[in-house]
Parts: sequence; C-alpha cells; structure tokens
Amino acid sequence: MSTAVIMPVNPMAAEGKDTVMTVLRRDRDNFTRLVSDPKNWNVDTRCTGWETRDLVGHMIDVMEGYFKNWDAARAGKEGTALGLPVMGETLNDHALEFRKLSREEALDRFKKDATKLDKMLDELTPDEWTGFMIYHPFAGPVPAGFYGTFQIMDYGVHPYDIEYGLGDKLATIDEATAGLILPFAFIFWQYTVDQKVAEGQSFTYGIQVDGPWGGKWRATLKDGQWSAQPEIGNFEGCDALLHFNNAADAVLTFFQRFPGGSASGDENVINTIRRLHFRF
Repeated sequence: MSTAVIMPVNPMAAEGKDTVMTVLRRDRDNFTRLVSDPKNWNVDTRCTGWETRDLVGHMIDVMEGYFKNWDAARAGKEGTALGLPVMGETLNDHALEFRKLSREEALDRFKKDATKLDKMLDELTPDEWTGFMIYHPFAGPVPAGFYGTFQIMDYGVHPYDIEYGLGDKLATIDEATAGLILPFAFIFWQYTVDQKVAEGQSFTYGIQVDGPWGGKWRATLKDGQWSAQPEIGNFEGCDALLHFNNAADAVLTFFQRFPGGSASGDENVINTIRRLHFRF
C-alpha cells in the first residue's frame, strides 16, 4: 500500500471528493489483492463467522443494494430503510448466501460491481456529492457522496480483518482511511446507543484523537441520547476521557474490533462507554 501522505479533508464536502476517490481506489486495490489470493479464500477473518469469501459476498450485496436505491433516487422514488439495529444480522445472512457462487463467479461479479459503482461515484457533480439524496438500505436518505466513504469503511477495514485472520494480530488500517471514516463515526454513534446500557445513565466524557486526522470532542449521554461537540478546552468537568494515539485506533474501536485507546476518570462511566453502542 502506498505510504504517500494524504492531507486531511472533509469527506462530506464536495472539495473532499478527489481525496475520497483516491483512498477508495487504493484501499479497494488492497482488498482485491487479498481476496484474489486463492490461499485466503477460506481463511477465517476478524468478522465473526465470516471467511474471506464472505467479505466478497458482503461487498456484492451492499453494492447491488446501492444500485437499486440509486436507480430509485434517479427516478424520483423513495427507498426503504430497515434501520441500524437489524443491519448486522441482515448483512450476515445476505453475505452467506453468496457462498453458492464459485470463487471465480464471486470475484468476477464483485469486480464488475466495483467498477460500476466507481464510475457512478466519479461522475457525481459537486452539487450531487452533497445534495443528491439516496436511501441507504439501513440508514435512510444520505447524500450520494457519503457512499464513497461507506466504500472506504469496507475496503479499509476488511483488509485488517483478513490480515488478522492470517495471523497478524498487530494489523491496523491507514491513517487517511481512518481519518475519512472518523467524522461518520460521530454520526453513527448517535443512532447506535444500546438503550439497556444507557438506562439511568447521565454523564459527559472527552474523546481525544491524536494526529493530523484527529481532534477533541466532548460527548454527552443523557436520557438515552448520545451527542458530541468539538472541544476547545481541556475537558473540564468531564467524568472520563478516552485518548487515542491515532485515528486508526479510534476507528477500529468504533467498529468494535477492539477496545482501543487509554481511558481515565470514573471507572463506572468508562465501563458504560465501552458497552454503550451496539454493533451494526
């Protein structure tokens, strides 16, 4: 993978499109390299219950789901959103269905879908990147440009899952990959609160991510609702602090690959934070 330094951008803004597409293509190439190796096809990955072949099935499933809702949006029709709570189980079931394909059939279909979606994203105008709304199968209507980073979430994180399954327990993800994903983590965290864990809880905590793609935020849990705002001070009055050395650790924690970062403050609050969001 290229080690060229990629400067931070806002992936949700049209100005960030070139960077998003550059990272997407780079990470997709890495993913394709790993899944195309026949020795890796049946290797168990960091995704529980999934072999490498199931990651290919997953990508076919999500891309073809995007195509359907993209066509509906172009036709002026609304799509449907199943909701994040059922996302994990539904995606798992769909991915496993593609085991019926041979390795050659699955890879060919994946590569054709990837080429098609790449072209669709590349052809988006600046206004469409931020303003053309498409129903995500689980999250509801989102700007078309979001799908570029949704692809990075898969192509950036799933190589880590494969490498972990191959025995590299120190595997990580690229900082630009993580940096482009990180703003979306703060959106998804709002909608993935486990209400059983949150019941009766009210606290504020700090999140600090070091490095050029990082930042500081003050997060609040109250009445079962999670929110976060940029922090300009030193986390005065916070009940706890999560400190990540880089964006990669923060994003892999967001995807619940491991409980990364160092934590300080109220132990009960820290324990609640670590269990607060359901996996999707």
